[in-house]
Amino acid sequence: MLRAHRARAAGALILATLALAGCAGHPRRSASPPDTGAAIAALAVSLVGAPYQFGGADAAGFDCSGLAFYVHERFGFTIPRTAREQQRAARPVPLGELEPGDLVFFHIHKRRVDHVGIYAGAGRFVHAPRAGGAVAYGDLSDGYYRARLVGAGRFWSGPTGSPAPR
Repeated sequence: MLRAHRARAAGALILATLALAGCAGHPRRSASPPDTGAAIAALAVSLVGAPYQFGGADAAGFDCSGLAFYVHERFGFTIPRTAREQQRAARPVPLGELEPGDLVFFHIHKRRVDHVGIYAGAGRFVHAPRAGGAVAYGDLSDGYYRARLVGAGRFWSGPTGSPAPR
C-alpha cells in the first residue's frame, strides 16, 4: 500500500511540476505562478492515505505541520516546521478569501495554534489528524473544526499578485 501511495504521490508531483514549468520561453511575472495554490492543494490531496508519523515530514509519514512543510518545500517555499511558527510566518488570509493551497490553523488541544491543514477548496482541507491515522480530508463546516479554526495564511502569491514572505 505504501509503495502504491509513493507512486501516486510521485506521479502527482511530476504532473504538478510540469504544469508549473510552463513554456521556458516566457518569463514569469511574479514570485509564483497564479496556479501555485492549486498545485499545492493537488499535491496535498495526492498524499491522502499516507501514514501519520509524529515529527514526520516525508513520504514515509507526516504530522500536520510536516505535511504543510513537505508540500510547500516541493514548490520551492521554505516555511517553518511547526503549526504555530507557520501561522506566525504566513501572510494572513481572511477566511472569506480562502484559496486552494492556503493553510488553515486550529487550536485543538491548547489555546494556541497546534494544528494545521492545507485548504483544498469547497470547504475541505487536507491534514494529518492524529497518531494511528492517516492523511485525510477535514471539513471546515464540521462543528469540531469550525469551533477550533483560528485563521488562515499563505506562503505563495495569491490572486493579488503580491508575493508572500519566504
